[in-house]
Amino acid sequence: MSADDQGAAVPARRRVALTGISSRAWEHPADRGALTALRELRGFDDVVKAFFGMWNERGFRLTYLASSIRVDHRQYPRVYGLYAEAAQSLDLPELPDLFVRYSPTLGGRAIGIDRPFIVLDSGSVPQLDDDELRTLLGHEIGHLRSGHAVYKTILMILTRWAANLSWLPVGAIALRAIIAAMLEWWRKAELSADRAGLLANQDQAAALRLLMKLAGGGDLSQIDTAAFLEQAADYEGGGDLRDSFHKVRMTAWSSHPVPVARAADLRHWVDSGDYARILGGDYPRRDGDGETRVSEEIKAAAESYREAFGRSQDPLVGLLRKLGDGASDVGEWAGGGAARARSWVNSASEAAGRAARGRNERHDEPTP
Repeated sequence: MSADDQGAAVPARRRVALTGISSRAWEHPADRGALTALRELRGFDDVVKAFFGMWNERGFRLTYLASSIRVDHRQYPRVYGLYAEAAQSLDLPELPDLFVRYSPTLGGRAIGIDRPFIVLDSGSVPQLDDDELRTLLGHEIGHLRSGHAVYKTILMILTRWAANLSWLPVGAIALRAIIAAMLEWWRKAELSADRAGLLANQDQAAALRLLMKLAGGGDLSQIDTAAFLEQAADYEGGGDLRDSFHKVRMTAWSSHPVPVARAADLRHWVDSGDYARILGGDYPRRDGDGETRVSEEIKAAAESYREAFGRSQDPLVGLLRKLGDGASDVGEWAGGGAARARSWVNSASEAAGRAARGRNERHDEPTP
């Protein structure tokens, strides 16, 4: 069946409202482990405040107020209705501001910390049908519910610092190590948000169509879902070691997994049974978020890496498995990721603190 056939009009479906759902329900284990470790870090709130002391959230909001369209029942009413429906599915009681900015691309972003908001590319409005657009809006709501906007902003700041410190080898190398670690986490955060998007719209075909449009544009009349998933399998396991190294080069400094990899991961999540269990009412609730333990989440993250390593068809991974008990070694290495994140954040904390103190001292000096 072609993607065009899948996108044909169907009777309206009744979506399940996932009352009280916690973001833990859709978060990828590696994403959730890193988030839990960061939230448990003593003094991490001070790190965030230090970063945001050098970044003006109000300025960003004013920029979009001045140059974009704020969505409500009068402006982009179709988008507003779909936004409200996605929020209802994910039990978001209050709608954050939503802006549509001019851009021919497909996509969106979540921004801010005190009053986070969502920005949607205008190209998404005409090129996505209702189910696809509802999925995209649920994706961005998932980012907000998981608190990703905060850490993504920190990543933006660190990237800017790395560019400014490129002339200083030691400082640049340290920042690049932190950035590389955060990019690995962010790619997992994107997989989490894909799951949130699916839960918001509750249509697997629409979720796959969205990823296909991100890969090939808005016209799916000559695209086939089964062929796209075959393409994902070819990307994962085709070629030889040279292709494996090319994939590492392609993704190491990217904030998003490639669309075919996202489609394969989403299909794997559905096949695992987690999606059906959540729709059936079996999911973690927000009132239990305070009971999460860092050690348990780190173990879950390590197990996730082990499982992915075990099923991977990548030639390089296959070679590592042949060389010995690589799966265990990689799992142990991945499981230590949250602990490494703590040391990286501590380093960032010291840098941010020094920068903030210096900034305050300059402000305290009398003007000449």
